[in-house]
Amino acid sequence: MAPQKALTDDPRAKPAGEGPPIIDLTQDLKDLVALAGREDGIDDLLRRGLDWLARIAPYDLATVFRVREGDGTLWVQAARGPLADERILRHELSLATFPTVREAMETRRARAFTEHDHVAGDGDPFDGVLDRPPGHACMVVPLCAGTEVLGAMTLDRSRCETYSRQAVDLVEVYGQILALALDNAEKRVRLGRIRARDRQRTQLLEAEISAGPHIVTQSKSAAMREVFWRAAQVAATATPVLILGETGTGKERLARAIHAMSPRREGPFVKLNCAAIPAALLESELFGHQKGAFTGADRDRAGRFQLANGGTLLLDEIGEMPLDLQAKLLRVLQEGTFEPVGSDHTVKVDVRILAATHVDLTRAMAERRFREDLYYRLSVFPVTMPPLRERLGDLPALCRALLEEQAQRTGRSGCHVTAAGIEALCAYPWPGNVRELANILERATILSPVPALGPELFEITQPPGAPIPPLAPAAKTAELITLDDLARRHIRAVLDHAGGRIYGAGGAAEILGIHPSTLQSRMKKLGIPRIA
Repeated sequence: MAPQKALTDDPRAKPAGEGPPIIDLTQDLKDLVALAGREDGIDDLLRRGLDWLARIAPYDLATVFRVREGDGTLWVQAARGPLADERILRHELSLATFPTVREAMETRRARAFTEHDHVAGDGDPFDGVLDRPPGHACMVVPLCAGTEVLGAMTLDRSRCETYSRQAVDLVEVYGQILALALDNAEKRVRLGRIRARDRQRTQLLEAEISAGPHIVTQSKSAAMREVFWRAAQVAATATPVLILGETGTGKERLARAIHAMSPRREGPFVKLNCAAIPAALLESELFGHQKGAFTGADRDRAGRFQLANGGTLLLDEIGEMPLDLQAKLLRVLQEGTFEPVGSDHTVKVDVRILAATHVDLTRAMAERRFREDLYYRLSVFPVTMPPLRERLGDLPALCRALLEEQAQRTGRSGCHVTAAGIEALCAYPWPGNVRELANILERATILSPVPALGPELFEITQPPGAPIPPLAPAAKTAELITLDDLARRHIRAVLDHAGGRIYGAGGAAEILGIHPSTLQSRMKKLGIPRIA
Protein backbone atom coordinates (compact mmCIF):
# COMPACT_ATOMS: atom_id res chain seq x y z
CA MET A 1 0.00 0.00 0.00
CA ALA A 2 1.54 3.29 -1.08
CA PRO A 3 2.42 5.68 1.77
CA GLN A 4 0.61 8.96 2.07
CA LYS A 5 1.93 12.14 3.55
CA ALA A 6 -0.02 14.02 6.20
CA LEU A 7 -2.39 16.37 4.40
CA THR A 8 -2.13 19.36 6.74
CA ASP A 9 -0.82 21.40 3.80
CA ASP A 10 -4.17 20.98 2.04
CA PRO A 11 -5.05 24.29 0.28
CA ARG A 12 -8.45 24.23 2.01
CA ALA A 13 -6.82 24.19 5.45
CA LYS A 14 -6.77 27.46 7.38
CA PRO A 15 -4.24 27.86 10.22
CA ALA A 16 -5.84 28.43 13.57
CA GLY A 17 -2.94 28.70 15.96
CA GLU A 18 -2.75 25.86 18.43
CA GLY A 19 -4.60 22.61 17.70
CA PRO A 20 -5.62 21.14 14.40
CA PRO A 21 -6.25 23.26 11.34
CA ILE A 22 -9.77 24.35 10.47
CA ILE A 23 -10.85 22.48 7.35
CA ASP A 24 -13.73 23.22 5.00
CA LEU A 25 -15.31 19.75 4.96
CA THR A 26 -18.34 20.65 2.85
CA GLN A 27 -17.06 18.97 -0.30
CA ASP A 28 -15.82 15.96 1.70
CA LEU A 29 -19.28 15.42 3.16
CA LYS A 30 -20.89 15.73 -0.29
CA ASP A 31 -18.46 13.13 -1.62
CA LEU A 32 -19.18 10.80 1.31
CA VAL A 33 -22.91 11.05 0.60
CA ALA A 34 -22.32 10.29 -3.08
CA LEU A 35 -20.15 7.27 -2.26
CA ALA A 36 -22.70 5.99 0.27
CA GLY A 37 -25.30 6.03 -2.50
CA ARG A 38 -23.31 3.66 -4.70
CA GLU A 39 -23.93 -0.06 -4.24
CA ASP A 40 -20.24 -0.79 -4.95
CA GLY A 41 -18.79 2.18 -3.08
CA ILE A 42 -18.03 0.80 0.42
CA ASP A 43 -14.30 0.19 -0.12
CA ASP A 44 -13.91 3.51 -1.92
CA LEU A 45 -15.89 5.26 0.83
CA LEU A 46 -13.59 3.97 3.56
CA ARG A 47 -10.44 4.71 1.57
CA ARG A 48 -11.40 8.29 0.80
CA GLY A 49 -12.91 8.86 4.23
CA LEU A 50 -9.65 7.87 5.93
CA ASP A 51 -7.62 9.97 3.47
CA TRP A 52 -9.73 13.05 4.23
CA LEU A 53 -9.41 12.38 7.95
CA ALA A 54 -5.66 13.00 7.69
CA ARG A 55 -6.38 16.72 7.22
CA ILE A 56 -8.05 16.82 10.64
CA ALA A 57 -5.69 14.56 12.57
CA PRO A 58 -2.48 13.52 10.80
CA TYR A 59 -1.61 9.82 11.15
CA ASP A 60 0.80 7.16 9.98
CA LEU A 61 -1.86 4.45 10.30
CA ALA A 62 -5.66 4.76 10.28
CA THR A 63 -7.68 1.58 10.68
CA VAL A 64 -11.39 0.75 10.60
CA PHE A 65 -12.27 -2.22 12.82
CA ARG A 66 -15.64 -3.98 12.53
CA VAL A 67 -17.37 -6.14 15.13
CA ARG A 68 -17.68 -9.83 14.34
CA GLU A 69 -21.05 -11.02 15.65
CA GLY A 70 -21.01 -13.63 18.36
CA ASP A 71 -17.45 -13.58 19.69
CA GLY A 72 -16.63 -9.92 20.48
CA THR A 73 -13.72 -9.83 18.03
CA LEU A 74 -12.78 -6.81 15.93
CA TRP A 75 -11.47 -7.41 12.42
CA VAL A 76 -9.84 -4.92 10.06
CA GLN A 77 -12.01 -3.75 7.18
CA ALA A 78 -9.79 -0.92 5.93
CA ALA A 79 -6.37 0.57 6.68
CA ARG A 80 -4.56 3.63 5.28
CA GLY A 81 -1.24 5.35 5.86
CA PRO A 82 2.50 4.60 5.50
CA LEU A 83 2.31 1.80 8.10
CA ALA A 84 -0.65 -0.01 6.49
CA ASP A 85 0.31 -3.37 5.04
CA GLU A 86 -0.98 -6.94 4.76
CA ARG A 87 -0.15 -7.66 8.41
CA ILE A 88 -2.50 -4.88 9.49
CA LEU A 89 -5.31 -6.17 7.26
CA ARG A 90 -5.00 -9.64 8.84
CA HIS A 91 -4.96 -8.29 12.40
CA GLU A 92 -7.79 -9.04 14.85
CA LEU A 93 -8.49 -7.52 18.24
CA SER A 94 -10.35 -9.05 21.20
CA LEU A 95 -12.52 -6.63 23.16
CA ALA A 96 -11.96 -8.76 26.25
CA THR A 97 -8.23 -8.00 26.01
CA PHE A 98 -8.68 -4.26 25.33
CA PRO A 99 -11.24 -2.82 27.79
CA THR A 100 -10.23 0.71 26.78
CA VAL A 101 -11.42 0.08 23.23
CA ARG A 102 -14.58 -1.60 24.54
CA GLU A 103 -15.25 1.38 26.83
CA ALA A 104 -14.92 3.82 23.93
CA MET A 105 -17.47 1.82 21.95
CA GLU A 106 -19.88 1.47 24.89
CA THR A 107 -19.70 5.16 25.89
CA ARG A 108 -19.63 6.31 22.24
CA ARG A 109 -16.83 8.72 23.09
CA ALA A 110 -13.45 8.95 21.38
CA ARG A 111 -10.33 9.00 23.51
CA ALA A 112 -6.60 9.54 23.02
CA PHE A 113 -4.19 7.01 24.49
CA THR A 114 -1.55 8.40 26.85
CA GLU A 115 1.88 6.98 27.57
CA HIS A 116 0.40 5.48 30.76
CA ASP A 117 -2.22 3.61 28.69
CA HIS A 118 0.53 2.12 26.52
CA VAL A 119 2.70 1.06 29.45
CA ALA A 120 0.39 0.31 32.41
CA GLY A 121 -2.98 0.00 30.62
CA ASP A 122 -4.20 -2.17 27.78
CA GLY A 123 -1.05 -1.75 25.76
CA ASP A 124 -1.17 -0.96 22.08
CA PRO A 125 -3.90 -2.44 19.80
CA PHE A 126 -1.13 -3.39 17.38
CA ASP A 127 1.23 -5.06 19.86
CA GLY A 128 3.05 -7.84 18.08
CA VAL A 129 2.31 -6.30 14.67
CA LEU A 130 3.96 -2.87 14.89
CA ASP A 131 6.76 -1.77 17.18
CA ARG A 132 5.90 1.81 18.13
CA PRO A 133 7.41 3.66 21.07
CA PRO A 134 5.21 3.61 24.24
CA GLY A 135 4.43 7.33 24.04
CA HIS A 136 3.35 7.44 20.40
CA ALA A 137 0.17 9.27 19.45
CA CYS A 138 -2.87 6.95 19.37
CA MET A 139 -6.61 7.54 19.26
CA VAL A 140 -9.67 5.24 19.42
CA VAL A 141 -12.92 6.50 17.86
CA PRO A 142 -16.25 4.60 18.06
CA LEU A 143 -18.19 4.22 14.81
CA CYS A 144 -21.85 4.67 15.73
CA ALA A 145 -24.87 4.95 13.44
CA GLY A 146 -28.08 5.61 15.34
CA THR A 147 -28.42 2.98 18.04
CA GLU A 148 -25.96 0.60 16.35
CA VAL A 149 -22.22 0.44 17.08
CA LEU A 150 -20.52 -0.69 13.88
CA GLY A 151 -17.01 -0.89 15.27
CA ALA A 152 -14.09 1.45 15.98
CA MET A 153 -11.51 3.52 14.17
CA THR A 154 -7.92 3.84 15.39
CA LEU A 155 -5.32 6.50 14.49
CA ASP A 156 -1.61 6.02 15.20
CA ARG A 157 1.47 8.21 14.69
CA SER A 158 5.10 7.33 15.20
CA ARG A 159 5.63 10.74 16.87
CA CYS A 160 5.75 10.62 20.68
CA GLU A 161 2.93 12.94 21.67
CA THR A 162 -0.75 12.78 22.60
CA TYR A 163 -3.57 13.90 20.31
CA SER A 164 -5.10 17.14 21.65
CA ARG A 165 -8.61 17.19 23.10
CA GLN A 166 -9.69 19.47 20.25
CA ALA A 167 -8.48 16.95 17.67
CA VAL A 168 -10.18 14.07 19.52
CA ASP A 169 -13.53 15.92 19.62
CA LEU A 170 -13.33 16.80 15.93
CA VAL A 171 -12.42 13.25 14.89
CA GLU A 172 -15.26 11.91 17.05
CA VAL A 173 -17.75 13.97 15.02
CA TYR A 174 -16.09 12.90 11.79
CA GLY A 175 -16.32 9.27 12.94
CA GLN A 176 -20.08 9.62 13.42
CA ILE A 177 -20.45 11.02 9.90
CA LEU A 178 -18.30 8.25 8.44
CA ALA A 179 -20.27 5.60 10.37
CA LEU A 180 -23.59 6.95 9.09
CA ALA A 181 -22.30 6.93 5.53
CA LEU A 182 -20.93 3.40 5.98
CA ASP A 183 -24.19 2.15 7.52
CA ASN A 184 -26.20 3.69 4.68
CA ALA A 185 -23.91 2.16 2.05
CA GLU A 186 -24.12 -1.31 3.63
CA LYS A 187 -27.90 -1.09 3.88
CA ARG A 188 -28.03 -0.23 0.19
CA VAL A 189 -25.90 -3.28 -0.58
CA ARG A 190 -28.14 -5.52 1.55
CA LEU A 191 -31.20 -4.03 -0.12
CA GLY A 192 -29.63 -4.68 -3.51
CA ARG A 193 -29.05 -8.31 -2.57
CA ILE A 194 -32.63 -8.65 -1.37
CA ARG A 195 -33.86 -7.14 -4.62
CA ALA A 196 -31.65 -9.54 -6.57
CA ARG A 197 -33.09 -12.50 -4.64
CA ASP A 198 -36.59 -11.11 -5.24
CA ARG A 199 -35.83 -10.86 -8.94
CA GLN A 200 -34.72 -14.49 -8.93
CA ARG A 201 -37.88 -15.53 -7.09
CA THR A 202 -39.93 -13.46 -9.52
CA GLN A 203 -38.24 -15.17 -12.47
CA LEU A 204 -39.00 -18.57 -10.95
CA LEU A 205 -42.59 -17.50 -10.33
CA GLU A 206 -42.92 -16.13 -13.84
CA ALA A 207 -41.59 -19.43 -15.17
CA GLU A 208 -44.17 -21.24 -13.06
CA ILE A 209 -46.92 -18.89 -14.23
CA SER A 210 -45.90 -19.15 -17.87
CA ALA A 211 -45.85 -22.93 -17.61
CA GLY A 212 -49.62 -22.93 -17.10
CA PRO A 213 -50.58 -21.11 -20.31
CA HIS A 214 -47.89 -23.03 -22.21
CA ILE A 215 -49.33 -26.36 -21.11
CA VAL A 216 -52.85 -25.18 -21.93
CA THR A 217 -51.96 -23.89 -25.38
CA GLN A 218 -50.23 -27.18 -26.13
CA SER A 219 -53.05 -29.11 -24.52
CA LYS A 220 -54.77 -31.92 -26.36
CA SER A 221 -57.88 -31.22 -24.31
CA ALA A 222 -60.50 -29.07 -25.98
CA ALA A 223 -61.80 -28.10 -22.52
CA MET A 224 -58.39 -26.71 -21.48
CA ARG A 225 -57.96 -24.83 -24.74
CA GLU A 226 -61.35 -23.24 -24.07
CA VAL A 227 -60.22 -22.29 -20.53
CA PHE A 228 -57.11 -20.58 -21.84
CA TRP A 229 -59.02 -18.75 -24.56
CA ARG A 230 -61.53 -17.41 -22.02
CA ALA A 231 -58.73 -16.43 -19.61
CA ALA A 232 -56.86 -14.55 -22.34
CA GLN A 233 -60.05 -12.68 -23.30
CA VAL A 234 -60.91 -11.56 -19.78
CA ALA A 235 -57.32 -10.79 -18.69
CA ALA A 236 -57.27 -7.46 -20.53
CA THR A 237 -60.31 -6.18 -18.61
CA ALA A 238 -60.96 -5.27 -14.96
CA THR A 239 -63.90 -7.69 -14.74
CA PRO A 240 -64.00 -9.99 -11.70
CA VAL A 241 -63.40 -13.64 -12.58
CA LEU A 242 -64.88 -16.61 -10.70
CA ILE A 243 -62.68 -19.70 -11.15
CA LEU A 244 -64.52 -22.94 -10.41
CA GLY A 245 -63.27 -26.49 -10.21
CA GLU A 246 -62.39 -29.40 -8.00
CA THR A 247 -59.58 -29.10 -5.50
CA GLY A 248 -56.12 -29.40 -7.01
CA THR A 249 -57.09 -28.56 -10.60
CA GLY A 250 -54.80 -25.51 -10.75
CA LYS A 251 -57.18 -22.63 -10.00
CA GLU A 252 -54.46 -20.50 -8.39
CA ARG A 253 -52.14 -21.11 -11.34
CA LEU A 254 -54.85 -19.93 -13.71
CA ALA A 255 -55.40 -16.82 -11.54
CA ARG A 256 -51.68 -16.01 -11.69
CA ALA A 257 -51.73 -16.48 -15.46
CA ILE A 258 -54.67 -14.05 -15.79
CA HIS A 259 -52.75 -11.50 -13.70
CA ALA A 260 -49.60 -12.01 -15.80
CA MET A 261 -51.55 -11.39 -19.02
CA SER A 262 -53.37 -8.33 -17.63
CA PRO A 263 -52.42 -4.61 -17.73
CA ARG A 264 -51.80 -4.98 -13.96
CA ARG A 265 -48.94 -7.42 -14.47
CA GLU A 266 -46.43 -4.95 -12.97
CA GLY A 267 -48.59 -4.56 -9.86
CA PRO A 268 -48.76 -6.94 -6.89
CA PHE A 269 -50.48 -10.31 -6.96
CA VAL A 270 -51.84 -11.04 -3.47
CA LYS A 271 -53.57 -14.24 -2.38
CA LEU A 272 -55.82 -14.92 0.61
CA ASN A 273 -57.19 -18.38 1.44
CA CYS A 274 -60.54 -17.67 3.09
CA ALA A 275 -60.71 -21.19 4.52
CA ALA A 276 -57.29 -21.12 6.17
CA ILE A 277 -57.89 -18.15 8.50
CA PRO A 278 -60.25 -18.16 11.52
CA ALA A 279 -63.41 -16.16 10.92
CA ALA A 280 -62.57 -13.79 13.80
CA LEU A 281 -59.32 -12.77 12.07
CA LEU A 282 -60.44 -12.84 8.45
CA GLU A 283 -61.81 -9.27 8.44
CA SER A 284 -58.50 -7.92 9.74
CA GLU A 285 -56.60 -9.93 7.12
CA LEU A 286 -58.78 -8.51 4.37
CA PHE A 287 -59.12 -4.89 5.44
CA GLY A 288 -56.35 -4.34 7.99
CA HIS A 289 -56.74 -2.85 11.46
CA GLN A 290 -55.74 0.09 13.60
CA LYS A 291 -53.65 -0.07 16.73
CA GLY A 292 -55.83 -0.99 19.71
CA ALA A 293 -58.72 -2.30 17.57
CA PHE A 294 -58.65 -5.59 19.51
CA THR A 295 -56.47 -7.48 21.96
CA GLY A 296 -53.05 -7.98 20.42
CA ALA A 297 -53.38 -5.16 17.87
CA ASP A 298 -50.26 -3.32 19.05
CA ARG A 299 -49.71 -1.49 15.76
CA ASP A 300 -51.50 -0.44 12.59
CA ARG A 301 -51.52 -3.20 10.00
CA ALA A 302 -52.44 -3.07 6.33
CA GLY A 303 -54.84 -5.69 4.96
CA ARG A 304 -54.66 -7.68 1.76
CA PHE A 305 -56.73 -5.10 -0.14
CA GLN A 306 -54.20 -2.39 0.65
CA LEU A 307 -51.29 -4.68 -0.23
CA ALA A 308 -52.94 -5.51 -3.57
CA ASN A 309 -53.69 -1.87 -4.46
CA GLY A 310 -52.94 -1.37 -8.14
CA GLY A 311 -52.77 -5.12 -8.72
CA THR A 312 -54.79 -8.31 -8.31
CA LEU A 313 -56.27 -10.01 -5.24
CA LEU A 314 -57.12 -13.71 -5.39
CA LEU A 315 -59.73 -14.75 -2.83
CA ASP A 316 -59.22 -18.49 -2.74
CA GLU A 317 -61.98 -20.70 -1.29
CA ILE A 318 -64.43 -17.79 -1.46
CA GLY A 319 -67.26 -20.22 -0.67
CA GLU A 320 -65.95 -20.48 2.92
CA MET A 321 -66.19 -16.74 3.64
CA PRO A 322 -68.59 -15.83 6.53
CA LEU A 323 -71.82 -14.09 5.55
CA ASP A 324 -71.07 -10.84 7.41
CA LEU A 325 -67.81 -10.42 5.53
CA GLN A 326 -69.52 -11.17 2.23
CA ALA A 327 -71.52 -7.94 2.62
CA LYS A 328 -68.33 -5.92 3.21
CA LEU A 329 -66.64 -7.57 0.26
CA LEU A 330 -69.61 -6.65 -1.93
CA ARG A 331 -69.13 -2.99 -0.98
CA VAL A 332 -65.48 -3.08 -2.04
CA LEU A 333 -66.47 -4.62 -5.36
CA GLN A 334 -69.12 -1.97 -5.94
CA GLU A 335 -67.44 1.15 -4.55
CA GLY A 336 -63.77 0.31 -4.10
CA THR A 337 -63.83 1.51 -0.47
CA PHE A 338 -63.72 -0.02 3.03
CA GLU A 339 -62.84 0.84 6.64
CA PRO A 340 -60.03 -0.99 8.47
CA VAL A 341 -61.06 -2.72 11.69
CA GLY A 342 -61.27 -0.15 14.51
CA SER A 343 -61.19 2.83 12.14
CA ASP A 344 -63.84 5.22 10.86
CA HIS A 345 -61.53 6.37 8.07
CA THR A 346 -62.55 5.21 4.59
CA VAL A 347 -59.79 3.73 2.44
CA LYS A 348 -60.11 3.71 -1.34
CA VAL A 349 -58.32 1.04 -3.35
CA ASP A 350 -58.00 -0.05 -6.97
CA VAL A 351 -57.92 -3.85 -6.91
CA ARG A 352 -58.92 -6.44 -9.50
CA ILE A 353 -60.73 -9.35 -7.80
CA LEU A 354 -60.30 -12.98 -8.79
CA ALA A 355 -62.20 -15.55 -6.75
CA ALA A 356 -61.79 -19.33 -6.70
CA THR A 357 -63.72 -22.16 -5.07
CA HIS A 358 -64.48 -25.85 -5.31
CA VAL A 359 -67.80 -25.29 -3.48
CA ASP A 360 -71.10 -25.48 -5.38
CA LEU A 361 -72.11 -21.84 -4.87
CA THR A 362 -75.58 -22.41 -6.31
CA ARG A 363 -76.27 -24.93 -3.56
CA ALA A 364 -74.62 -22.64 -1.00
CA MET A 365 -77.02 -19.85 -2.01
CA ALA A 366 -79.99 -22.18 -1.63
CA GLU A 367 -78.75 -23.06 1.86
CA ARG A 368 -78.31 -19.35 2.75
CA ARG A 369 -74.53 -19.77 3.12
CA PHE A 370 -73.63 -17.47 0.23
CA ARG A 371 -75.16 -14.15 -0.77
CA GLU A 372 -76.88 -14.05 -4.13
CA ASP A 373 -75.86 -10.44 -4.83
CA LEU A 374 -72.20 -11.28 -4.21
CA TYR A 375 -72.44 -14.38 -6.37
CA TYR A 376 -73.83 -12.44 -9.32
CA ARG A 377 -71.19 -9.72 -8.81
CA LEU A 378 -68.37 -12.28 -8.87
CA SER A 379 -69.71 -14.57 -11.59
CA VAL A 380 -69.77 -12.02 -14.37
CA PHE A 381 -67.15 -14.16 -16.07
CA PRO A 382 -66.94 -17.70 -14.66
CA VAL A 383 -64.20 -20.08 -15.78
CA THR A 384 -64.36 -23.78 -14.89
CA MET A 385 -61.17 -25.82 -14.61
CA PRO A 386 -61.81 -29.38 -15.85
CA PRO A 387 -60.65 -32.23 -13.59
CA LEU A 388 -57.53 -34.13 -14.60
CA ARG A 389 -59.46 -37.35 -15.27
CA GLU A 390 -61.24 -35.54 -18.14
CA ARG A 391 -57.97 -34.49 -19.81
CA LEU A 392 -55.67 -37.47 -19.42
CA GLY A 393 -54.18 -36.69 -22.82
CA ASP A 394 -52.38 -33.80 -21.13
CA LEU A 395 -50.57 -36.09 -18.67
CA PRO A 396 -47.24 -36.24 -20.61
CA ALA A 397 -47.05 -32.43 -20.90
CA LEU A 398 -48.12 -31.96 -17.28
CA CYS A 399 -45.50 -34.43 -16.06
CA ARG A 400 -42.74 -32.66 -18.01
CA ALA A 401 -43.76 -29.23 -16.70
CA LEU A 402 -44.15 -30.37 -13.09
CA LEU A 403 -40.82 -32.20 -13.10
CA GLU A 404 -39.08 -29.10 -14.48
CA GLU A 405 -40.60 -26.94 -11.73
CA GLN A 406 -39.64 -29.45 -9.03
CA ALA A 407 -36.08 -29.64 -10.35
CA GLN A 408 -35.62 -25.96 -9.46
CA ARG A 409 -36.42 -26.80 -5.81
CA THR A 410 -35.01 -30.30 -5.40
CA GLY A 411 -32.06 -30.21 -7.80
CA ARG A 412 -33.21 -33.48 -9.43
CA SER A 413 -33.03 -32.38 -13.05
CA GLY A 414 -33.47 -34.58 -16.11
CA CYS A 415 -36.20 -36.80 -14.62
CA HIS A 416 -38.88 -38.08 -16.99
CA VAL A 417 -41.79 -40.50 -16.87
CA THR A 418 -41.47 -43.63 -18.97
CA ALA A 419 -44.16 -44.79 -21.40
CA ALA A 420 -45.16 -47.52 -18.92
CA GLY A 421 -45.34 -44.87 -16.21
CA ILE A 422 -47.66 -42.69 -18.30
CA GLU A 423 -49.86 -45.73 -18.96
CA ALA A 424 -50.09 -46.43 -15.22
CA LEU A 425 -50.92 -42.78 -14.47
CA CYS A 426 -53.66 -42.79 -17.11
CA ALA A 427 -55.34 -45.74 -15.34
CA TYR A 428 -55.81 -43.72 -12.14
CA PRO A 429 -58.95 -41.56 -11.52
CA TRP A 430 -57.01 -38.62 -9.91
CA PRO A 431 -59.36 -37.42 -7.16
CA GLY A 432 -56.67 -34.91 -6.12
CA ASN A 433 -56.09 -33.72 -9.69
CA VAL A 434 -52.88 -31.87 -10.64
CA ARG A 435 -51.85 -31.31 -7.02
CA GLU A 436 -51.95 -35.06 -6.39
CA LEU A 437 -49.99 -35.69 -9.59
CA ALA A 438 -47.30 -33.22 -8.45
CA ASN A 439 -46.99 -34.97 -5.09
CA ILE A 440 -46.70 -38.44 -6.66
CA LEU A 441 -44.04 -37.23 -9.11
CA GLU A 442 -42.00 -35.54 -6.36
CA ARG A 443 -42.07 -38.70 -4.23
CA ALA A 444 -40.95 -40.71 -7.24
CA THR A 445 -37.98 -38.39 -7.93
CA ILE A 446 -36.89 -38.74 -4.29
CA LEU A 447 -37.10 -42.55 -4.38
CA SER A 448 -35.63 -43.14 -7.82
CA PRO A 449 -31.85 -43.57 -8.23
CA VAL A 450 -32.24 -42.99 -12.00
CA PRO A 451 -33.98 -40.22 -13.98
CA ALA A 452 -36.44 -42.62 -15.65
CA LEU A 453 -39.61 -42.84 -13.56
CA GLY A 454 -41.55 -46.06 -14.07
CA PRO A 455 -44.86 -47.30 -12.61
CA GLU A 456 -43.11 -49.13 -9.74
CA LEU A 457 -42.15 -45.74 -8.25
CA PHE A 458 -45.64 -44.26 -8.16
CA GLU A 459 -47.13 -44.63 -4.69
CA ILE A 460 -50.75 -44.30 -5.71
CA THR A 461 -53.00 -44.53 -2.68
CA GLN A 462 -56.15 -45.68 -4.47
CA PRO A 463 -56.60 -48.64 -6.82
CA PRO A 464 -56.00 -47.72 -10.46
CA GLY A 465 -58.75 -50.03 -11.70
CA ALA A 466 -58.38 -53.51 -10.27
CA PRO A 467 -61.52 -54.50 -8.35
CA ILE A 468 -61.18 -55.30 -4.67
CA PRO A 469 -62.91 -58.59 -3.80
CA PRO A 470 -65.79 -58.13 -1.37
CA LEU A 471 -65.57 -59.53 2.12
CA ALA A 472 -67.65 -62.56 2.97
CA PRO A 473 -71.19 -61.51 3.96
CA ALA A 474 -71.62 -61.08 7.69
CA ALA A 475 -73.92 -63.33 9.62
CA LYS A 476 -77.14 -61.90 11.01
CA THR A 477 -75.56 -61.94 14.44
CA ALA A 478 -72.34 -60.17 13.42
CA GLU A 479 -69.21 -61.18 15.24
CA LEU A 480 -67.54 -58.26 16.98
CA ILE A 481 -63.82 -58.29 16.10
CA THR A 482 -60.88 -55.90 16.48
CA LEU A 483 -59.60 -53.69 13.68
CA ASP A 484 -56.44 -55.81 13.48
CA ASP A 485 -58.55 -58.93 12.96
CA LEU A 486 -60.57 -57.14 10.30
CA ALA A 487 -57.40 -55.95 8.53
CA ARG A 488 -55.89 -59.44 8.79
CA ARG A 489 -58.95 -61.01 7.12
CA HIS A 490 -59.08 -58.39 4.40
CA ILE A 491 -55.39 -58.67 3.51
CA ARG A 492 -55.65 -62.48 3.38
CA ALA A 493 -58.67 -62.18 1.06
CA VAL A 494 -56.75 -59.82 -1.25
CA LEU A 495 -53.69 -62.10 -1.22
CA ASP A 496 -55.90 -65.06 -2.18
CA HIS A 497 -57.40 -62.99 -4.98
CA ALA A 498 -53.92 -62.01 -6.26
CA GLY A 499 -52.60 -65.57 -6.06
CA GLY A 500 -50.20 -64.62 -3.31
CA ARG A 501 -48.41 -61.99 -5.41
CA ILE A 502 -47.50 -58.75 -3.63
CA TYR A 503 -45.60 -56.86 -6.35
CA GLY A 504 -46.51 -55.84 -9.89
CA ALA A 505 -49.69 -55.20 -11.81
CA GLY A 506 -52.62 -56.98 -10.21
CA GLY A 507 -50.55 -57.71 -7.09
CA ALA A 508 -51.98 -57.35 -3.59
CA ALA A 509 -50.14 -54.05 -2.95
CA GLU A 510 -51.62 -52.50 -6.09
CA ILE A 511 -55.13 -53.69 -5.22
CA LEU A 512 -54.84 -52.32 -1.68
CA GLY A 513 -53.39 -49.05 -2.96
CA ILE A 514 -50.25 -49.15 -0.79
CA HIS A 515 -46.54 -49.57 -1.43
CA PRO A 516 -45.34 -53.22 -1.46
CA SER A 517 -42.88 -52.58 1.41
CA THR A 518 -45.73 -51.09 3.47
CA LEU A 519 -47.86 -54.18 2.82
CA GLN A 520 -45.02 -56.48 3.87
CA SER A 521 -44.57 -54.53 7.11
CA ARG A 522 -48.28 -54.81 7.90
CA MET A 523 -48.28 -58.54 7.13
CA LYS A 524 -45.37 -59.04 9.49
CA LYS A 525 -47.09 -57.02 12.21
CA LEU A 526 -50.37 -58.93 11.80
CA GLY A 527 -48.66 -62.33 11.56
CA ILE A 528 -49.80 -63.05 8.00
CA PRO A 529 -47.52 -65.53 6.21
CA ARG A 530 -46.74 -65.13 2.54
CA ILE A 531 -48.58 -67.52 0.23
CA ALA A 532 -46.16 -69.73 -1.67
